[in-house]
Amino acid sequence: MDASTSAPAPEPTPERSAEGLDASGVQHLMGFLLAIATVQTRQVFQRHIGAPFELRPVEFTLLVLLRDNHGAAPKQLARALNVPAPHLTVLLDRLVARGLVERRRSSTDRRALQVLLTPAGEGLARRAHGVSLTMEDPLLRALSAGEQAMLRELLLKLARGVAT
Repeated sequence: MDASTSAPAPEPTPERSAEGLDASGVQHLMGFLLAIATVQTRQVFQRHIGAPFELRPVEFTLLVLLRDNHGAAPKQLARALNVPAPHLTVLLDRLVARGLVERRRSSTDRRALQVLLTPAGEGLARRAHGVSLTMEDPLLRALSAGEQAMLRELLLKLARGVAT
């Protein structure tokens, strides 16, 4: 059969992808399902925050963490973001270069370093966070309020993890 006479692909189902592939062999994997869902949420983030504010997800998260945790220590931020210290250093260097954050010695313990938002960083964090409050609404309309609450609770439970 040539392309003009081939049968249309079957409708997508939980076991069949939009491309007509049988995905039943991986449907039991939470990682697979999370990855598929992540594609949608990353597109929403990119459209509403990534492109307009020139922020990657980790940068957005860091700015909001600093907005809500004035003067956090780099070690605290690295743990909260689940990134190694060298990765955080590179991330902070980028945000310092953009004039969004600054590193400062603690006034109570000169050995300790604090990370603070600059006024520009404060403004960007506030604006981007405001957008984030509703940007996923169209995606989440497929779920009831109860399902949304349950999904958040279950994702948080998975994120906390268990020792392997």
